[in-house]
Amino acid sequence: MAPKQRQPCYVLGVGMTKFIKPRGKVDYTELGFEAGIKAMLDAQISYDDVDQGVACYCYGDSTCGQRVFYQFGMTGIPIYNVNNNCSTGSTGLAMGRDIISYGGADCILVVGFEKMMPGSLQNFFTDRENPVGTTGKMMFETRGATKAPGAAQMFGNAGREYMEKYGATAFDFAEIARINHVHSVNNPYSQFQDVYSLEQILASPEIHAPLTKLQCCPTSDGGAAAVLVSQSFLDARPHLLPQAVLIAGQRLATDLPSLFSRSAIDLMGREMTQTAARAAMGEAGVTPADFAVCELHDCFSANELVTIDALGLSAPGKAHEMVRAGDITYGGKRGLVINPSGGLISKGHPLGATGIAQCAELVWHLRGWANNRAVPGTKWALQHNLGLGGAAVVTVYRRADGKEAPAGGVDSASVGRVNKLGYNPAVEAKGFTAEQARRVRSREKASEWALQDTEKKVEARF
Repeated sequence: MAPKQRQPCYVLGVGMTKFIKPRGKVDYTELGFEAGIKAMLDAQISYDDVDQGVACYCYGDSTCGQRVFYQFGMTGIPIYNVNNNCSTGSTGLAMGRDIISYGGADCILVVGFEKMMPGSLQNFFTDRENPVGTTGKMMFETRGATKAPGAAQMFGNAGREYMEKYGATAFDFAEIARINHVHSVNNPYSQFQDVYSLEQILASPEIHAPLTKLQCCPTSDGGAAAVLVSQSFLDARPHLLPQAVLIAGQRLATDLPSLFSRSAIDLMGREMTQTAARAAMGEAGVTPADFAVCELHDCFSANELVTIDALGLSAPGKAHEMVRAGDITYGGKRGLVINPSGGLISKGHPLGATGIAQCAELVWHLRGWANNRAVPGTKWALQHNLGLGGAAVVTVYRRADGKEAPAGGVDSASVGRVNKLGYNPAVEAKGFTAEQARRVRSREKASEWALQDTEKKVEARF
């Protein structure tokens, strides 16, 4: 089928909550409300400007999206509920972009949220086939099984295969975790902000070799949101051009027959990541060498290593050499920083919010707002979000004006004046006032009954 002409789609506003341990104290209604209000404030729009809504979550009953969105207003717009495993958030972004790019809407609010249970991921439906059951059977047949959580076994086995084939060592995986924990110190939304030595990471409890506990992402509660707009919507608001970020290339891909090639790396969706990356970079007209900053799906340190390879950020089989050379963090000779947010390992992983939180991080870098973790020379940003079962979404971003992020960044006082919040959300995880929330909720179709006490609960945490 011949490709159809796309219209540009921009990220105009982003917002997120702090990612926290899942202790049942904060409900999904609050997480979605906080993230959505922040994104609309950032975009300087109201809910009356929103044509369609996309809600992203994995754990919850049907129409949780409506329960969240009705808190902004009951305007009768279409609201879609999306579940695509760990890539749910970026799947929602891809849906929104497609709708806008092909003329279906001018403004879409995408909100991801997740209220999770403590501990490793669980299966809730035991009376039917598991969607990754065939993947599990292949793992058992080729590598056997242990008592470790299933995901840790699968990704750990991919790490083992990379060691066997290319010469990576347990130290390389631990170094990835060490770097991500260091990065998280500068992310005010990160669930963990502790720094560990390589020795501490290696000495933490073994989950499934080569993975130790500090190389595994935690379960998390959290929310994130993005406002996507068309060219005409942005043109009508030229004063917002400096903060708009173009989705220059994007592809959602699913698995190919290589999934069951009997390779532990292929079993973790290597080819769908490669397929999505080639398509997204091809659409944007860039190569892996063009990126200064990348947020990728490091649910385990092993997955970061194999994904560096699959995205083409390293030569085939050389990702561990890139790690050893320091080329995934600040000061590397490549000028590339991977997961400046701390990644899933340290920032946390509330499934429905993860992909949108990655987007928010990259938007802040491209705007020049991420002052305490800025990457010099940022013109292009790369995002990778993976869900087993499966789906991989790779996205390429650049500023709407095509320029590099301002050298030295934009000082936080200036950001606070521009966004009318009085602070820089990239470096301070603050909130909003009741008046600010009122300003972006629907003017004529807001429902206090739909809102209940959510706003008061959210504001009480600020």
